Amino acid sequence: MSANPTAPSNTDPYVDFKAAQRVGWASFGPLAMFTTPAAARLVRFAGVRPGQRVLDVACGTGVVAVTAARLGARVTGADFTPELLAQARESSSIAELNVDWNDADVEQLPFADQEFDVVLSQFGHMFAPRPAVAVAEMLRVLKPGGTIAFTTWPAESLVGRTLALTMRYLPPPPPGVAPPLQWGDPAIVRERLGAAVRDLTFDRDTMVVYTLSPQHQRWTSERTAGPTLKLVQTLAATDPAKLAEFRREFDAIVGDFFEMNTTRQTYLMTRSVKV
Repeated sequence: MSANPTAPSNTDPYVDFKAAQRVGWASFGPLAMFTTPAAARLVRFAGVRPGQRVLDVACGTGVVAVTAARLGARVTGADFTPELLAQARESSSIAELNVDWNDADVEQLPFADQEFDVVLSQFGHMFAPRPAVAVAEMLRVLKPGGTIAFTTWPAESLVGRTLALTMRYLPPPPPGVAPPLQWGDPAIVRERLGAAVRDLTFDRDTMVVYTLSPQHQRWTSERTAGPTLKLVQTLAATDPAKLAEFRREFDAIVGDFFEMNTTRQTYLMTRSVKV
């Protein structure tokens, strides 16, 4: 395995930030059921074929990895949250599929240069603090002519708006941490991938979430979505009035997307080929 010049050498300045992310995302599991259809859409969008070496970056509970493995691809999943990897392992076992699961950070992937035919990420790599490092790593392990494809949340989507709201209430992140919603802007994505890729393609799709009320959706988010979970825990202990204000704003945003006991959450899909 060759050295990785883009990854932190000895000291990662975001160790504490990433540790908090691990804790926050450990409860994400119940949301995986809503992302399962989007996983199939991403795998199809990327054109995954039998026999290809596929890496699912920030794989979470493994819905993308398992979907690709079911098509006959040789799949590796990487995530740095042990609780989600445990669910991913169970999921591939239930499906009787062989997936190579790895405890790994997208900013320092433990794989060789040009090891994979396809690199995927579903709402995962976008939360890495340094986009340039994450992009460099994902492209480093991808073969020339290989496909990189991912899904992200645009700022105007339901998730984008509620995430922006949550970030407004949370303390600011460490200096240098890029807002994750920038990954939902095609112009920024184009700039970040730059001349390293060709045939850059964007598409959009919609995730449907079944919920009985906007408050029900917030209740679920407060128990599963890392940033929201962290905020609610903090405000419940320090400022209940501010928590009530946050909840009113959150419910109002969800209400803009709520109809017939569902919410519709638009997301951006990106695909390109490494030169």
